Amino acid sequence: MINQDFIRQSDGLGSSAIKSRSFWSVIHTDPPLLVGLILLCGFGLFVLYSASAHDEAVVRRQGLTMVVGMVVMLIVAQFNVHFFRRWAPSLYAAGLALLAVVLLIGVEANGAKSWLDLSGLPSFQPSELMKFVVPMLLAWYLASRPLPPGFKHMFWSAIMIMVPAALIIVQNDTGTGLMVAMSGIFVVLLAGIRWRIIIAGFISLLMVSPAWYLFLAQEHQKNRILTFFNPYSDPTGAGYNIIQSQIAIGSGGIYGKGYGNGAQSHLDFIPESNTDFILAVLAEEFGLLGVLFLISLYLFVLIRGAYIAYSAKDMFSRLLAGSVTLTFFLYIFVNMAMVSGLVPVIGVPLPLMSRGGTSIVTLFIGFGLLMSIQTEGQGNTR
Repeated sequence: MINQDFIRQSDGLGSSAIKSRSFWSVIHTDPPLLVGLILLCGFGLFVLYSASAHDEAVVRRQGLTMVVGMVVMLIVAQFNVHFFRRWAPSLYAAGLALLAVVLLIGVEANGAKSWLDLSGLPSFQPSELMKFVVPMLLAWYLASRPLPPGFKHMFWSAIMIMVPAALIIVQNDTGTGLMVAMSGIFVVLLAGIRWRIIIAGFISLLMVSPAWYLFLAQEHQKNRILTFFNPYSDPTGAGYNIIQSQIAIGSGGIYGKGYGNGAQSHLDFIPESNTDFILAVLAEEFGLLGVLFLISLYLFVLIRGAYIAYSAKDMFSRLLAGSVTLTFFLYIFVNMAMVSGLVPVIGVPLPLMSRGGTSIVTLFIGFGLLMSIQTEGQGNTR
């Protein structure tokens, strides 16, 4: 017969182990990352209220989008990371199918035919989802193969990256296409690609750039590049946004002009003050100190993401978490450099600050993946 005392003792140990698990472990949520995101969202809504000329409807809509994004993040975090590994090829195929549908029946907005508007469903950008589906597929492909990847695996990785990026660029959404490509490239870099291949790739890119500019680049893309080198060549046209942005940033000084007192934004000198150029509003009203405060919030989230990637228990999780974190960093870097005039304007929003819909929700999907990887690394059961 089975020893009844042993059963009671075993039940007691099991219940005490369950009780010892924290509430955050039960819901598969990473508290430091969650706190950082809440602070970023709160500060983003605070700045957006001024950048939108105190339009409460815009702030409420943005707040609702953030709440929806957090709910989606928590839902994603409940799935075991191996679920995403298993379904990565299917998600990639579905994403390519949606991109093809956009080319056929997509809706154009801001010059880009990248929106899908299906009856009964909110309009969304399938290209935004590819920022995490592409690195997920690359992590699935490379994690089960010898690292660093050889030529054959590099070739197929390049195909997996170029196909969705090309479909997005054809939609006239160059910025998103480049971001999707970089999210996949980050996985290849984290997989341990040799330095000589990186250098050869960089030199090749420099060599083909002139040919792209002369024969493939569209007129508005050429204007953006020319404006980057000399925005004052067309101060009332292509160079207008960046000139006004630089004026706003410079006029803010160290301490800023005060909340709601930004002349460049409130007098409509900055056309996209609550979207791509919201950093200019922050710099004008809160100065250098306000920008440094925002950067500190970003650094907190980035460091936490890097820690999750470092402590991941398998190669797929490590590659995926690293790519998600680096993609978030790239968003921040490109937008800040773009608004400051350090890189050409390519229409990349400032994460959790710029007004948006699909882009915010997809960012939270990425954070949900990080939380799933973190709780899996801690050995929590699903």
